[in-house]
Amino acid sequence: MSNTQQKPEMQGVGGTTLLNQALLELICCLHHPNALSMGLLSEGSTSTSWAKLEGCSFKSFQRGHSRHKLKSIKEQSFSQQRSHTKLLSINATSGSQPLESDPEAYGAPNSASDLVKNAFDAFYRFSRPHTVVGTALSIVSVSLLSIDKLADISPLFFTGMLEAVAAALMMNIYIVGLNQLTDIDIDKVNKPYLPLASGEYSVGTGVLIVTSFSIMSFWLGWVVKSWPLFWALSISFVLGTAYSINLPLLRWKRFAFVAALCILAVRAVIVQICFYLHMQMHVFGRSAIFSRPLIFATAFMSFFSVVIALFKDIPDMEGDKIFGIKSFTVQLGQKRVFWTCIALLEIAYGIAMLVGAASPFMWSKGITVIGHSILALLLWNRAKSVDLTSKAAIASCYMFVWKLFYAEYLLIPLVR
Repeated sequence: MSNTQQKPEMQGVGGTTLLNQALLELICCLHHPNALSMGLLSEGSTSTSWAKLEGCSFKSFQRGHSRHKLKSIKEQSFSQQRSHTKLLSINATSGSQPLESDPEAYGAPNSASDLVKNAFDAFYRFSRPHTVVGTALSIVSVSLLSIDKLADISPLFFTGMLEAVAAALMMNIYIVGLNQLTDIDIDKVNKPYLPLASGEYSVGTGVLIVTSFSIMSFWLGWVVKSWPLFWALSISFVLGTAYSINLPLLRWKRFAFVAALCILAVRAVIVQICFYLHMQMHVFGRSAIFSRPLIFATAFMSFFSVVIALFKDIPDMEGDKIFGIKSFTVQLGQKRVFWTCIALLEIAYGIAMLVGAASPFMWSKGITVIGHSILALLLWNRAKSVDLTSKAAIASCYMFVWKLFYAEYLLIPLVR
């Protein structure tokens, strides 16, 4: 009866009561070897106690081993989850839109020099450097046209020229920045490396940059008190805004002919005439005279501006077609527009050689004829090697056209 009563009790209490009882019986046996004869232990209790102890020990070990195994599985699962998270973070960050990264996946945070370098690189791409160089070179070149004698090359000349360059570059950044703000979805297809399209810049950052630079440009134009300069900035602001911003009756870039006129007006007319008048009237205090070199520069850059307006859309045809931009490339095809651009530039170089040959100065005649002949040959050789089925090849040729644009502004001051 006692054994029958003990069993439910042990099972109800669990392994702890069973283990304690077995240990007590074994201790009693060890201290009193004759415990069995003395009646302290019943017959078979020793072996039963060992069996009970072994059973409890095995169950205890089993439970401990199970807990240890479960803990190991959890730690292994957590470790695998962290590794998977790191891999996803690395893969996501290497894509077109950077995500927040796990610090452990990349180690220590970037140094201050790396942060500055990355910030400069993003702003460099945002400013569209080929347009910045083109704007600066054009103003310097046109400013040199206002020099009549060596005495004109003075601190006054350099001050006036730098004022114009600084104000124009800030306006240039406003115009190209606004275009990126309104073309984020298109640029994800055509130019995914730009900061807004890639996610490096937020929309708020882009708005802050373009607003700041437009204000600084107008402020400098107002402080300088040069009406030709202020008008150049104002007209560029209006045309640049109308070209890009998506408002009723605006976003003129949707219409190929109007878009080309906007670029022609700024690059060919405003830059040549207004900045020349800034130097001639404001800096030197002379009357407005439209000289032969100025007329040549305006006419030649009209051709070049049309070419840039047409050529820039050739590598962008895919995105423009998706988003309903009716460029000439979308309407006529890449090959036809490409060779139209090449033909227009070759005609412009031919006219430039004729103008140079008519110069009364032998040095000007030689430089302009030979210089434009070389540029025309370089363009023709490059055009013949372009693979029109490759977007990268077309984009590379477009940047080559910009280099020809820079070279022309080196020749313009020598046209006399």
